[in-house]
Amino acid sequence: MFNLFKKKKEPENLSEIISQFKDLERNFERISEELESLKKENKFSIQKVGLVRFNPFKEIGGDQSFSIALLDGNNDGAVITSLYTREGNRIYGKPIKAGLSEYLLSEEEKRAIELSQKQNGPR
Repeated sequence: MFNLFKKKKEPENLSEIISQFKDLERNFERISEELESLKKENKFSIQKVGLVRFNPFKEIGGDQSFSIALLDGNNDGAVITSLYTREGNRIYGKPIKAGLSEYLLSEEEKRAIELSQKQNGPR
């Protein structure tokens, strides 16, 4: 960690000023490198979320079921669907790679993925 606010004595001559500028330059370069590293790592964290609530039984009940897409910066992740009925609750998970799945997706799952992909993620 850098101590940017550390109290330093005032420079007394030009060589001390140049030395302090060189220290600042080195600190700036290290901070820039760390920032780039964090950007690369962040690409693999969940950045995009799309949630769709729905009623699988049009005649009865409410929107107690849902599909949620959780994607990273590469549109990789998972879509999770919960189907709620009076008899119980079923939960399904499907892997997503580049916004697509090798498994058949329901319309709600497709919509959740589309909603998540409309997000740009953290900046």
